[in-house]
Amino acid sequence: MLTPKTRLRLQEIIRRIALSESVSLEERIYVQKFADRDPTVWSWLRRARRAQQAGDLQAGAPQQGLDRFLAEMDLGEVEPKGSFDPRRDDLGEWFSGAPGWLRRS
Repeated sequence: MLTPKTRLRLQEIIRRIALSESVSLEERIYVQKFADRDPTVWSWLRRARRAQQAGDLQAGAPQQGLDRFLAEMDLGEVEPKGSFDPRRDDLGEWFSGAPGWLRRS
């Protein structure tokens, strides 16, 4: 469980990530530490990365169609190069970077 002070700090850092603003390495490590242990923080960070990527790719243009649906449902890949390729990748290794709470299942 996050304290209100911790939650507010995390949300401020994550907001800056989503807006492609400056975030220090220490702040990124701090957020990632919580994201690795807390599914809620992991989801916040994932949505921020998706918003950051959408902003970089479309320069403010609204998403439409399937891209918008996937973004709103928080589905699909956040990183463009993060796709699983069954011809080259091992499924176990591909999931090795998942947070601990996800790897358990």
